[in-house]
Amino acid sequence: MIRSIGIFAVLMLIVSPAIAYQVTGPLLEVAPDKIVVEKNKEKWEIARDKDTKVTGDLKKGSKVTVQYRMTATSIDAKDTKASATKESKAPAKK
Repeated sequence: MIRSIGIFAVLMLIVSPAIAYQVTGPLLEVAPDKIVVEKNKEKWEIARDKDTKVTGDLKKGSKVTVQYRMTATSIDAKDTKASATKESKAPAKK
């Protein structure tokens, strides 16, 4: 029992970093609901809210490291069986 709990704890430590990401670069824009960071000449716009922990003073041009997670807000799955049936019933082109 103790061994399985230990294995579970180790797996959780390994899996956790897989769902957390970070971006580091100069701060381009700060707003109450978002932050914009430049990385490799790309603008990364990341949403934030009242629960976002901020350490230090956010100033435009400062180098920042943002920790973030990606979460699906909606998923639209298409039935592949239905489309395969439609294709098989279509007349063959000559």
